[in-house]
Amino acid sequence: MKRALITGITGQDGAYLAKFLIEKGYEVYGIYRRLSTPNFWRLQYLGIFDKINLISADLIDEFSLLEALKISDPDEVYHLAAQSFVGASFEQAVGTAQVTGVAVTSMLEAIRHYNPEIKFYQASSSEIYGDGHDEILNENSPFKPSSPYAAAKLYGYWITRIYREAYDIFACNGILFNHESPLRGLEFVTRKISNAVAKIALGLENRLLLGNLDAKRDWGYAPDYVEAMYMMLQHEVPDDYVIATGETHTVREFCERCFDEVGLDWQEHVKVDKRFMRPIDVNFLCGDYTRAKEKIGWEPRVKFDELVKIMVREDLNRWERWQNGEKFPWDAPNHPNETKLITRTVRS
Repeated sequence: MKRALITGITGQDGAYLAKFLIEKGYEVYGIYRRLSTPNFWRLQYLGIFDKINLISADLIDEFSLLEALKISDPDEVYHLAAQSFVGASFEQAVGTAQVTGVAVTSMLEAIRHYNPEIKFYQASSSEIYGDGHDEILNENSPFKPSSPYAAAKLYGYWITRIYREAYDIFACNGILFNHESPLRGLEFVTRKISNAVAKIALGLENRLLLGNLDAKRDWGYAPDYVEAMYMMLQHEVPDDYVIATGETHTVREFCERCFDEVGLDWQEHVKVDKRFMRPIDVNFLCGDYTRAKEKIGWEPRVKFDELVKIMVREDLNRWERWQNGEKFPWDAPNHPNETKLITRTVRS
């Protein structure tokens, strides 16, 4: 039986990947950060919490990562954990550099000393391309990070390549474009929209505050994308791959389609609020997944319209269950109202 260690197992990608690997017959271990309030709802929601071995560790403590490797003795490590919200990286720039960037080196060093035969997957991001592009992006497109998060991810990308070439570690970068699901965090714009649309449709709210409606993104479905992570590590040689849909849509389009799903006019409920404008924004991202298709046989199954339906219908279903008094693992009821949150990233 193969063994896998997943960092960030409590997040969207970590939970879906854990479910996928369990179904493949893996023994799955997951690193989690000890918190005063446990954050296992996604694993519980997918019905896999009792099938995972959890290890407490911290990305900025290399010795705890080494201990996690000794406990799990994995064939594969999927490094997904990070401070992953772009907006927050402007508020926590140093912390983001440490957790999202330098921690990649800590994990690679732990692998190098414990067992350099372990296969390693690094969760890179389309944010490393930054702003200023208007063409579809592939593995050879220039990088120009536009946020502390993107800069930290670019560091992780290059250090992964360096360890692959210097120490012959089987290490891959997955340059994943935006990928969403009903397990997406509520701070991310797609889930923020789908959750608000469900509440508005049920009369629980009346408005939705957003930032840049003109930003264009390549949005895919997270369960499709975690399968690509697995496929990279099964290939005979390590490489870096863009994972995307090849389509781009604006935030405005996402809003319109979500409200259409519940028969409402988005313009009657959506307001632009400068608090949600980033100091620097990326206005266009669209990925070319040709290499992934040709080398590992991956391509997306769920595209934009179906993704919107999946997210809105699931959030609507959860709020209806909540109104009926049903108890189940879920994040939305405890999420603070954004109008109460103070941010210092507003553009003048």
